[in-house]
Amino acid sequence: MEIYSNGKVLLTGEYVILDGALSLASPTKFGQHLKFEENQSSLINWKSINFDGKIWFECSMGNENLEIKSTSSKKVSGTLIRIINLIREYNPSFLKNNGSDISTNLTFDKNWGLGSSSTLISNLATLSGVDPYILNNHIFEGSSYDIACANSISPIVYQLKEGQRIIDEVSFKPPFYEKIYFIYLNKKQSSISEIKNYNNKKVSESTINEISNITSMILQCNSIEAYDKLIESHELIISKLISKPTIKETLFKDFNGSIKSLGAWGGDMIMVTSHNDPNRYFKEKGYSTIFKYEELLV
Repeated sequence: MEIYSNGKVLLTGEYVILDGALSLASPTKFGQHLKFEENQSSLINWKSINFDGKIWFECSMGNENLEIKSTSSKKVSGTLIRIINLIREYNPSFLKNNGSDISTNLTFDKNWGLGSSSTLISNLATLSGVDPYILNNHIFEGSSYDIACANSISPIVYQLKEGQRIIDEVSFKPPFYEKIYFIYLNKKQSSISEIKNYNNKKVSESTINEISNITSMILQCNSIEAYDKLIESHELIISKLISKPTIKETLFKDFNGSIKSLGAWGGDMIMVTSHNDPNRYFKEKGYSTIFKYEELLV
């Protein structure tokens, strides 16, 4: 059995998606495969492979008691056991009746922040028949927009309202899409720790409405000039909210174009608009993982 889930990019909303802001997200052309085969042993043999074909984690555990026989990372195997135990609360026989060989294979670098965790949760939910949102809420405590992207065939707008998820597929490919780029900042940011820090903030209703309005306007945007103003406004709102300078102010003051952080600020990806190919500028500054719009987003 082989299962696949899409990676994700959160284009608007960032932290305030947790407080009900209307947010725009897109599945990516990268994702994660999970391959499952039963074996005749009493072991669950697990192997996780990065996009470059290198094994970044492997372990072996008893299929009934989940006792670790060998592991390359106690931390990762601990998280994996926690996920399997949670699944077993809803599907008690999951991976218990037979031994199994499971391999996961990312088509993106796990450090890029495109959803190595959410694609794993989505794949295991499919394998076990358990609701992925339940698993995600217990394990990672985020908004779960990434779970919505995992099986979507198009960009989505996502909103949490009165404890419910509102998810709508949308069309998002602006006429100036060829001037939009995505750059990896050479640093993986921990979404879990950032969420914990953010949860101590008090967010006003006006801030939530401002971000929601920007999301709505971005979907209707027909000119790069208007788009730049919207993403710059978004940056300033979040910058003030979380008391951090914008990424352009911090690293790219001399860049001739607009820059927007994506997801948890300080790492992972940024979105850039530029009339000219920005590859040389960013590569000279040491950032060589650069995607055109159509290379990353569905």
